[in-house]
Amino acid sequence: MKTLYVVRHAKSSWGDLTLNDFDRPLNDRGQRNAPEMAQRLLKKKYQIDAFVTSTAKRALQTASHFIKTYGRPAEELILREQLYHGAAHTYFEVVSALDDQYDSVALFGHNPGISAFVNQLTETRIDDMPTCGIFAVRIDAEFWKDFATAEKKFLFFDAPKL
Repeated sequence: MKTLYVVRHAKSSWGDLTLNDFDRPLNDRGQRNAPEMAQRLLKKKYQIDAFVTSTAKRALQTASHFIKTYGRPAEELILREQLYHGAAHTYFEVVSALDDQYDSVALFGHNPGISAFVNQLTETRIDDMPTCGIFAVRIDAEFWKDFATAEKKFLFFDAPKL
């Protein structure tokens, strides 16, 4: 059995319109929400073995808050450039290529790909993954390479405003 926590990056800043989209950081609300959401997972004793993130600044900052809350070094973040502007099939590819030593993984990315991805996992639908929203599924598989075809069970959805 594997567990996947799909996390949309926290709220990003539009304060500097000269910044490239890739380089936009979290805004103040995002800086508060990311550690708060990580703390919610930790308090419920949800284990996370690996933290996989888009390399865009806002996703990287969100993942950094989570890994710090879990008491792990930032060097353990697994960076995947293809998650930035990645379509749903890209998320499937990234998950299917995960190392089997990890039983539970947090995956950080962006809309619209992340919403399309979670809506293909189970019958539970999310119209639009909110910033710092978490969609969790349990996967009936021993190997991540079997992710796409394995049976998946919806565990929970959480977001800062819930």
